[in-house]
Amino acid sequence: MRNLKLLRCLRCPELRGPGVPQCLTVRTDSGTVLVASERGVVELDPRSVVAELSLTAQELLPEDGGGGVVGIQELPDQEAVCVATAAGDVILLNLSTSQVECVGSVDSGLTAMSWSPDQELVALATGQETVIVMTKDFEPITEMEIHQDDFGEGKFITVGWGKKETQFHGSEGKWAAQRKPTEVQPAVAWDDRRPRISWRGDGQLFAVSTVCPQTGARKVRVWNRECVLQSTSEIINGLEQALCWKPSGSLIACSQRQPNKHSVVFMEKNGLLHGDFTLPFAKDQVKVKELLWNSDSTVLGVWLEDMEPGEDSRLSTYIQLWTVGNYHWYLKQSLNFGRNPQHAPACLSWDPEVPYRLHLVTRDWTSLTYDWTWSTDRSASGDSAHDNAYVAVIDGDKVLVTPFRRCVIPPPMCAYDLQLPAPVTQVTFHPESSRSNELAVLMADGRLAVFGRGEFLSKVPSPPELKKTYRCVCVLALDHEEPLALHLLLWLREDVFLGVVCGERPSESRLLILVPSAAYSDKCSLEIRYSIEGHVISQCHSPRTGTVALQLEDGHIWKFLWDSPEPSMTEWRVGPDPVVRFPVPCVQTALATISGEEHLLGLTDRSCLFVGDTEVASNVSSFVVCDTFLLLTTHAHTCRCLDLSSLSVKGLQTTLGSDAEPNDETLRRVERGSRVVTVVPQDGRLILQMPRGNLETIHHRALVLSQVRKWLDSLKFKDAFECMRKLRINLNLIYDHNPKVFLENVDTFLKQIASVNHINLFLTELKEEDTTKTMYPCQSTTLGTPSAGGSQSKVDTVCDALRVAMETSDPKSVFLYFGTGKIQKSTVSAEEALKYLLFLVNVNELYEHSLGTYDFDLVLMVAEKSQKDPKEYLSFLNTLKKMEPNYQRYTIDRHLRRYRKALNHLSKCGEEHFTECLNLVKDQRLYSEALQLYPPHSPQYKALSCAYAEYLVEQQQAEQAGLLLWRCGEMPRALQAFVSCCSWRHALCVAAKIPLPPNQLALLARDLAVKLMELRRYTEASVLLEQYAKDCEEAISALIAGAAWEEALRLIYMYERQDIMETDLKPALLEAHSNQMSFLEGQKATFIRHKNRLSVVRELKEKARLELLDEDAPDCPDSELFSEASSMITASATGSKYSHSNSRISARSSKNRRKAERKKYSLKEGSPLEDVALLHALTETLYTVDKLREEVHSLLKALVLFGLDSQAQKLQQDYGEVLLLMEASIPEVWPEGQQQSSVTGPNSTANSIMASYQQQKPSPLVPQQDAEVFNPPKMRSNIKWKLTILK
Repeated sequence: MRNLKLLRCLRCPELRGPGVPQCLTVRTDSGTVLVASERGVVELDPRSVVAELSLTAQELLPEDGGGGVVGIQELPDQEAVCVATAAGDVILLNLSTSQVECVGSVDSGLTAMSWSPDQELVALATGQETVIVMTKDFEPITEMEIHQDDFGEGKFITVGWGKKETQFHGSEGKWAAQRKPTEVQPAVAWDDRRPRISWRGDGQLFAVSTVCPQTGARKVRVWNRECVLQSTSEIINGLEQALCWKPSGSLIACSQRQPNKHSVVFMEKNGLLHGDFTLPFAKDQVKVKELLWNSDSTVLGVWLEDMEPGEDSRLSTYIQLWTVGNYHWYLKQSLNFGRNPQHAPACLSWDPEVPYRLHLVTRDWTSLTYDWTWSTDRSASGDSAHDNAYVAVIDGDKVLVTPFRRCVIPPPMCAYDLQLPAPVTQVTFHPESSRSNELAVLMADGRLAVFGRGEFLSKVPSPPELKKTYRCVCVLALDHEEPLALHLLLWLREDVFLGVVCGERPSESRLLILVPSAAYSDKCSLEIRYSIEGHVISQCHSPRTGTVALQLEDGHIWKFLWDSPEPSMTEWRVGPDPVVRFPVPCVQTALATISGEEHLLGLTDRSCLFVGDTEVASNVSSFVVCDTFLLLTTHAHTCRCLDLSSLSVKGLQTTLGSDAEPNDETLRRVERGSRVVTVVPQDGRLILQMPRGNLETIHHRALVLSQVRKWLDSLKFKDAFECMRKLRINLNLIYDHNPKVFLENVDTFLKQIASVNHINLFLTELKEEDTTKTMYPCQSTTLGTPSAGGSQSKVDTVCDALRVAMETSDPKSVFLYFGTGKIQKSTVSAEEALKYLLFLVNVNELYEHSLGTYDFDLVLMVAEKSQKDPKEYLSFLNTLKKMEPNYQRYTIDRHLRRYRKALNHLSKCGEEHFTECLNLVKDQRLYSEALQLYPPHSPQYKALSCAYAEYLVEQQQAEQAGLLLWRCGEMPRALQAFVSCCSWRHALCVAAKIPLPPNQLALLARDLAVKLMELRRYTEASVLLEQYAKDCEEAISALIAGAAWEEALRLIYMYERQDIMETDLKPALLEAHSNQMSFLEGQKATFIRHKNRLSVVRELKEKARLELLDEDAPDCPDSELFSEASSMITASATGSKYSHSNSRISARSSKNRRKAERKKYSLKEGSPLEDVALLHALTETLYTVDKLREEVHSLLKALVLFGLDSQAQKLQQDYGEVLLLMEASIPEVWPEGQQQSSVTGPNSTANSIMASYQQQKPSPLVPQQDAEVFNPPKMRSNIKWKLTILK
């Protein structure tokens, strides 16, 4: 629901070139326009002539002006421009040296030239009806005949079953079998008979439209890049010369004149028609000269000219801009260039770099450059409940209006369509909140229509009615006819408008204040004009302050003082700060008050949101300011709603740059690509539009809570209650928002609610929790005194206040309230509320709860009201009454499965029930609770500790079991537990406490040492062998086996066993050196192999992604827009194999699940998650090598000590090279764009997962716990491992 708004129009009427312009191309590096005429090439800046090169002087064009140029194309790689002449010459002009070279010539002449989008190939149509395809170096590839009898490689296949007379013909009936073939009609008389060539956006196919010599009708043929015919169009009578292939789709745009209408039709690459729209002209009124898609395929330009001259024997020329949404084509802008032939367009082109920039040169060499942008024309002012939240959509000479307060109607449908006598160019709404439903419509012929609110019939509003029409007559009359002379129209006040027109100089703009003419009531004349240096590209008005802010093309911001006696301009400042300007020009601006200061917000076409000169966010797709709130959508598929009155600019920047906290009411997830349409003022509804065009209404929690707080502050309890009940907001907020005000106005609350059911609903939701601090925190919430009851609870306070108020106002209704109020209060017995409570809860559940009170009278009372058979509960209750009180309560709690309470009561029943208590503890695993019920030195405590220790041993927690056994005096069992878990220090302490004899202690030490060495804890094993087993030689061997070289040397010299150095230590050093060298070599080779394979896999996936987006996209006018369903299908298609396999093993053991998880990340070439598996492997290899720093450092010192310098130097050099290789590879393996925390998870949607796949982020099949593999590993560069003496 957006319109194309003209940002600026650069006009330079004083340019003069040789001859008449024939075609143009845009120079991408400088933004200038290269225009070819019958005499040469002229380079035009929008403000001046940059260069002029004559081709007649080079004898490449005739000097009499009889030559022609059929095509021109800039070649940035060669810094040249290619020109094709009708005489058959292909000319290359060097733009830096002005050198002219004729690179080829065709004797029969040329009729068309078109370069492929990648500028690797050029297709030339010759006068002999052939097509020549050449490389960018002008080397011919092939030449083929345009007119071929064969259909092409894509020829349709028919199985040929049955006869035509017996086939099913659908709604046409059997007479279709006898229908004669359609007679082929020749091309229209005004057709220039020239071929048209157009390439697809990827450069793989190109289409050629020519007139068939046999039938005289136009046909379209599609060829591939290798010049092989693919298809030929079906017979299309009335097909005209215009041809343009949609850059990012599979549709070819053509024009067709049908018996009853004139249409733009779309053709698929197989030659079949696929959709169309009708031009708003009579059948024989205009002819289509050209069709032009912009670079991102969102706007289709149609260049038209009258068929018959008017009374002055002149033809009118038009340029129309069409867009599509929800399969409906909208005419967004219509440029009428009048009847003066000198002011008619001679050539035009979209800018290849800036999608919404249109370049145009008229026959009198006037250069026009139009910059467009998308805007939503909405009426929401944010401070009026009477605002219907109108949104206006331009569609030719209609304005489609929808009041979103009344209804939500998805486009292309609408509530009202306003028919105008001429095409519409702009729509603006009245700024005053009381009249915000009034709109003014500016038409292409300069008339301004004002629509006001219609009469109401039975609460149903009628469409806006036309109140008055003005004709804009500017006293600053221009000497030329120029479309869209007035743009950026604003409605400032009653019958006062502000607009922008081009100034007398190319670098100047003029502001016009339009008011009704004193002489003519139906004319809007220019009262005040104000010139400004630079081009105004946006202006916005604040209805509250009356401020008008202007933005120039360089980002400068000015404040226009339009309401003063002498209008003037001042630079935009915020307080004492210096002049504020946007760092980058913004395409959408809005005024907002932040912390009491008025700021200008701007959104660039690169999704950056600025507040003045401060960038507060860089991923914003749309925004709107409503009252004190800023609502915006982001490319992260979220919608933020921020209260600007409680934020500073710095706070806004911090909020948008940080993650949302739990229960953050300002953020909610939305569908991918959602954009803000409008906000319904004082209603809390936010209207979003999805990429495919449909609408979605959401109630943003921040907006809703803000409105609820306003209602509560103004004592509108009914509105607040209905809203909270409808949107499931906790009703405690009615009291918690301001307890003092609520208690003072309880009578008002009861009068407005006026429903006992609603009051009971409010009471049942009451909790002691303060929702303003937990669920709905808000800094601006005003908190009053909690209650007047002092220490009385919140629930009791509210219940008592409501009861007193109801007894005073309506005593009859107290009975219905009594039950709920008494139940909620904490100071009343259960009997009083039982009768009413039975209507609210399940009686069986109430029976269970009453049994839990241990009050048998209450249990019998509830049981009698239930449907239970007395045989079911009387015997059970009689048995309970005979039991001892503690054992009775234990039995009840066990029956109710309240095992902790049951254990507490059973522990008080005496020692005779301890066995039963121990069994209960073991069954329900209540060991910790049971230990707290008995003294530490009692037999029961010891028995429970032993049972707990047995349980811990079963749970592989033997060390904790040993501690329990040690504490309760079970030393042998504690020693056994410590030995089993290799807790050798505790084991030796227990052995000393037993005590064990020296020989058994030595055996114990040896057993523990063996276990420790199996666990590769060699240093600890050596301590046991040396100090407890008294075996220094075994201790030294353990240290050598564990590569603890320094500690081994210490023991060797301590026990004077230097012989071990030669027999054991030195050979071990050499073996360790050899092992390290081999290991490093293997790790290096593995790392390089995985890294190279990863680059190949990424290239293949990128290629597959592009093919998916290009070939497998839905074949419709919105083919580039994927729905949520298609996103999910695509994501599932990439991983269906593994997703199904995982579902099959979901019920198996955890071992099998781990095996399947490892299998999913397979390094096998071609597996779907091969890139993830390679990243896992690379990360593991890098960490493995990085962990060797300490080990290599220790080995280097030992090698140097024994004089093995060459081995040490080699090891240090190789290890350093491997570390450098891995550190240098980190940016390549883990590029910045791929680093993220998580793709899937509870906050992810199908759209966010698909977006991450399309942007080459981690696959959506990667679990959240493995997402850290996409973050680059960090190496421990701060650890010094090298030896200086080896350098």
